[in-house]
Amino acid sequence: MKKIVIAEKPSVARDLARVLKCTNSNKNYFEGEDYIVTWALGHLLTLKMPEDINREWLEWKQETLPMLPKGIGIKPLPKTRGQLKAIESLTKRKDVSGCIIATDAGREGELVARWILEWVRFPKKVERLWISSQTDKAILEGFRKLKPARDYENLYAAALSRSIADWLIGLNVTRALTVKYKDNLSAGRVQTPTLGFVRGQEEKIEKFIPENYFEVNLNALGQTGKLNPTSRFKTRAEAENLLDRLKGKLGKVSVQSSKEKSIAAPHPFDLTELQQVANTMYGFSAKKTLNIVQSLYETHKAVTYPRTDSKYLPMDIQSTMLERVNAAGRNFELAKSISKKGAKVVRNDVFNDSKVTDHFALIPTEASINADRLSTDEWKIYKLITERFLGIFLENNVVSTQTIVVQFGDTSFQFKQKKTIHSGWKLGKEDEKSGFDWSGITSVQPNFSIEKGTITPPPFLNEGSLLKKMEEKGLGTPATRAEIIEKLISSELMVRSADGKSLKTTPKGRQLLELVNPSLRSPELTAAWEEKLELIRLGKFSPSKFKSAIESSAKELVGEIKNSKAVYKDFSLTSKKCPECGSALKERNTRDGKFLICTNCSYRRRSEPKLSNHRCPVCHKKMEIIEGAKGKYFRCKFDGTTEKMENNRKNKRMSKHEERNLLQKFNQETQDEESPLARALREAMEK
Repeated sequence: MKKIVIAEKPSVARDLARVLKCTNSNKNYFEGEDYIVTWALGHLLTLKMPEDINREWLEWKQETLPMLPKGIGIKPLPKTRGQLKAIESLTKRKDVSGCIIATDAGREGELVARWILEWVRFPKKVERLWISSQTDKAILEGFRKLKPARDYENLYAAALSRSIADWLIGLNVTRALTVKYKDNLSAGRVQTPTLGFVRGQEEKIEKFIPENYFEVNLNALGQTGKLNPTSRFKTRAEAENLLDRLKGKLGKVSVQSSKEKSIAAPHPFDLTELQQVANTMYGFSAKKTLNIVQSLYETHKAVTYPRTDSKYLPMDIQSTMLERVNAAGRNFELAKSISKKGAKVVRNDVFNDSKVTDHFALIPTEASINADRLSTDEWKIYKLITERFLGIFLENNVVSTQTIVVQFGDTSFQFKQKKTIHSGWKLGKEDEKSGFDWSGITSVQPNFSIEKGTITPPPFLNEGSLLKKMEEKGLGTPATRAEIIEKLISSELMVRSADGKSLKTTPKGRQLLELVNPSLRSPELTAAWEEKLELIRLGKFSPSKFKSAIESSAKELVGEIKNSKAVYKDFSLTSKKCPECGSALKERNTRDGKFLICTNCSYRRRSEPKLSNHRCPVCHKKMEIIEGAKGKYFRCKFDGTTEKMENNRKNKRMSKHEERNLLQKFNQETQDEESPLARALREAMEK
């Protein structure tokens, strides 16, 4: 008898199959003597849409809101129906005795597999594989320690509750806003307060009034001392008055003190902090960082499970520390020196079972990685993760801060200078500043200066600072925060600056925040829902009570939108008219460029020409595709050069599919000798 293993992605299934010796490869699965390894493609099923439950809900209208079905149910996603049917067929085989859930070890991974098993009505024994890395060693160890699926019933209940909550709030509020204001307005229990964070920062900037200030400084021994306590003057005259009072006085050194501070290395990364650091250092979006670290986890087996919210490690992983350090030694000289000393952890408080959630901190695996096989961006993220991990084996960073106070009557100035006593985990990243030796100095000649400064406004939020706010308020999870930011941008509620360093709301986004109930903008309410989901996961709260509370919220939110007297302005409306029905056209941003879409019928056209990969023969820049009366043609917007598309077929690069077909044509088995063309094509494909 065999067991079916359900992975979340084909790449993971391939690794599991290799370790489990499932060598018989099929289009939808791998099979061996003891296991059949198959896969989902992300989600294969989803909650039913309103029209699937009640035909009256097909049309978007206020009379049918709020929609509160007794049961929602699930349905297959059209694009992945074939894989779902293949899994269903496998579960009905007579030689199958059970199933092992091997999807991502987390809330959403549990939902992926449970919906599949529910859909196919799998009646046999179900077990759970729970691992935090994809190395062969971790996989084999995980299969030796399979757990009953019933141990994760509460995790599934939390995942299902989250999905239902998003359905009830998201669909009802989005429909209510869209119908009321006749525009596509998307709102949700997490994305709306996230948008509110961005708007809140904008309001601080808009209300900010720049002010000049003046500081009086004391210059002595090549250093600058600040007024103690720090004081800023609004006018230069006020600063000069102080100088007049101090003129002719000799400064006396009243205090000389030194204080050492020992700073422990930071804990390893969780996903959110890694995304923050990558955004600050490299300008990576949260989504990009997640994709990179997911590749390091799945493809290269270089790091542990990425979607973690913990910075701690379990006690039982201590025995693997030396092996992980040795693996890192292939690419990091520091790891080699740590290994020679036995890889003794200095920051022992990193091992804490009570602070490890579903997954532990993000650290390197025991796999030795060839850095040459990583892309530049993958190396950057892998380096961040590994160097942070190696820090826990290094001694504390010790810094001495010397404070000198110089007194001019009742006015004093303070000098501070720092000196690195021991670099420790900082490894020389902090410059050693010894300054001047003040010992024996008892007095200072008056040498003052006035420095002018300007109070600057706070910066716009970037993805790093937004992620930090989301984490602090419990909005979303490490696995979903990047998607929330991307959804706000794709919904045209928020925009990312061209350099990727700031986030701003759009006119549409600002209006949305005014139209929804304050409770939906509040991170406190959303965070409370996340707390309830965590209690459901722990078996300490009823899913039915949670659903009832969400339904009550949906009623209240929809009711307020229906009764609102607010006025909405659609900034996407243009002055252009539809040539078919005469209605106004809206401009919409899509992945394929900007389009003009009719507000009444199905008419649509591009609002700007599509940019092709075809190069202008004059300036060699990409040409636009223009649709004229006689068909499509290329046009260069820089010098006006035009070319017919059909005449440029010969200049178009041959696709891989065309190369294969042509190669087969000239390389038939009946040929005694390989033709020059076939040989050239084969060599080109092999490069």
